[in-house]
Amino acid sequence: MEGNEDDAGQSDLELLSLARRGQWGAFETLVSRFEPRVFGLAWRILQQREDAEDVTQQTFLSVMEHLDSFRGESSLATWILRIATNHALKLLRKRRGLVTVPLETAGDNGGGDTEPLPHPDYVAQWQNDPADLAQRAEIRQLLNAALAEVDEKHRIVFVLRDIEGFSTQETAEALGLSVANVKVRLLRARLQLRERLTRVLGDEATRVVPTHDHDN
Repeated sequence: MEGNEDDAGQSDLELLSLARRGQWGAFETLVSRFEPRVFGLAWRILQQREDAEDVTQQTFLSVMEHLDSFRGESSLATWILRIATNHALKLLRKRRGLVTVPLETAGDNGGGDTEPLPHPDYVAQWQNDPADLAQRAEIRQLLNAALAEVDEKHRIVFVLRDIEGFSTQETAEALGLSVANVKVRLLRARLQLRERLTRVLGDEATRVVPTHDHDN
C-alpha cells in the first residue's frame, strides 16, 4: 500500500490512475483531499450534520465503485461533487416521501419561474469589499446562517453555482432543470442572500428605503 505522504504531492488525476490500479493509499488521499468539500456541499443542501455525514460516506463508496466511469469530461472535483449532489437530492426526496419526483415543480417551465422577483426592503452600500469579506471566518458563518433561510430549491442552485463553481449547464444537468430555471433560481437566491447580508454588513449611513409599486 502506498503511503498518503507519498501521494499527497500528486495531482488528482495521478491519484485516480493509481487508485484504479488498486493502490488504496492513493484512494485514501483522494478521500482526504475532497472530503471537506463533499461534506460542506451536503451540509449546505441538507442542513443536518448526520445526513451530511451519511451523504459523504455514500459519495466515496460510489466513487470507489465507479472509478472507471470517470471520462475526464469535467474536472475530477466536479465529477465527485455531482455524485455527492445526487446522493443529497435522493435523501431530500426520501425525506419528503417523493423518491422519483425531481426538483422541478408545477410552477416551473422552460422559461423559468413565473413568480415576480422579490423586492429588497433593505438597500445599502457594504462597508467593505465583498471579496475581502468572504475570506473572513465570521462572514462565512454569517453566509451559512443566511443560506439556511433561503428557499431550498434556490439554495441548492446557489450552492452548486456560486460556492462549488459549477457552470450553469452543469448545475442544470445535476439538478434536472432547464438552464433558464437555473438562472432564475440563482438570481432569486442571490437577491435573498444579498438582503440578509446587507442588514449586517451594510453601511446604515448609505441606506436607501425602496419604494415598491404596491406603495403607490
